[in-house]
Amino acid sequence: DRDTFLQELSQLDLKGLKDHCEGAVRAANSPSANLDQYIQPVPPESIGSVRKSDKSCLTEWENEGLLQISQSQVGVLLLAGGQGTRLGVQYPKGMYNVGLPSGKTLYQIQAERIHKSRSCPTESMAANATASMVRPFSITADTRYIMTSEFTLAPTEKFFKENNFFGLDPSNIIMFEQRMIPAVTFDGKVILQNKGKIAMAPDGNGGLYQALVDNKVLEDMKKRGVEYLHVYCVDNILVKMADPVFIGFCVSRGADCGAKVVEKAYPAEPVGVVCKVQGVSQVVEYSELQPETAELRGPGGELVYSAGNICNHLFTRAFLQDVAEKFKDQLKQHVALKKVPFVDSCGNHVKPTKPNGIKMEKFVFDVFPFSSASAEDNPPAQCEISPLVSYFGEGLEKLLGGRTLPTPFILGEKRAKELQAQ
Repeated sequence: DRDTFLQELSQLDLKGLKDHCEGAVRAANSPSANLDQYIQPVPPESIGSVRKSDKSCLTEWENEGLLQISQSQVGVLLLAGGQGTRLGVQYPKGMYNVGLPSGKTLYQIQAERIHKSRSCPTESMAANATASMVRPFSITADTRYIMTSEFTLAPTEKFFKENNFFGLDPSNIIMFEQRMIPAVTFDGKVILQNKGKIAMAPDGNGGLYQALVDNKVLEDMKKRGVEYLHVYCVDNILVKMADPVFIGFCVSRGADCGAKVVEKAYPAEPVGVVCKVQGVSQVVEYSELQPETAELRGPGGELVYSAGNICNHLFTRAFLQDVAEKFKDQLKQHVALKKVPFVDSCGNHVKPTKPNGIKMEKFVFDVFPFSSASAEDNPPAQCEISPLVSYFGEGLEKLLGGRTLPTPFILGEKRAKELQAQ
């Protein structure tokens, strides 16, 4: 047991672990920012509605999506790193029996939806195939990626094999793991799950971007010719994988990423909303909106902030490559206060009744600000440097080199001294 524990400890990046622990405590103690003064709804020109758009638009988007799919340029990525603890089970969510008369699991329902869609072309698919003179269409993508975690990889692989991959081609199903990170106490110490094991947790669905790099998934996408990736969560039982209307809308707008949303049912519904903050597209959690902002209504009585995020996204491979190379380390860290089982100083196993630990998570939608559309809409950075600090730029490299600065940024004598001391 000691050898196993030492082996686990030897694999840790101690500098990174120290930064992680200190960052978790800082984040947990930081007050939530008041975003209401900076928030704006997504402009109408960035939105396509299945309910409100005319039939010709929907047909145009669908045909564009089907064209991309027919050329095998669309892949599907399932986020399946979470266990079903909130559902009362200790196995992967995808293996959960949702209570249908058939007893089918989430994995089975989604796999069968892919399988069936290959043999039931719609009228528009057939018409488009005839017009384009390309090979026969299939509704969904050929390649399915499944991001798992340390907890879910082995049981997911076993489940698919035992069920003969639900009729799908095993060579087109690629499973890979996201990273695990330690849970931390409120005073910044790593939690021991038992005497020889650190309490670890997946790094959130935003861990996707690091996992794409770790597991060479982007290289696999390029090799297979996949240019667009539809990403969704395993617990979305109604998901329409590789939805051609959604794909076509994003492609026709030249979007490098997109979000399929559902209109909020009522102002206080606990779901994040897609909006703009200081001109940058992002998802704002429901807990970050003041009630008076959430209740704002437009001229027709509709909620102003109604674009409910359901973790249903489309990304271009080029954008994912950009995120992997330039932005993945800039993703925001979110705090989750959890009840983490641990061993006390006497070696006794304790199951806490209230939150005792901090788990840091990244969210898949936190890459929205890095999209080209957000960059175009983002107001220019404002940076004021006091002449008492620098006459004409001299010395700034030493003070500011390699730093990420907020905007507006003011560099006066006091701030310059603080930076020198760091």
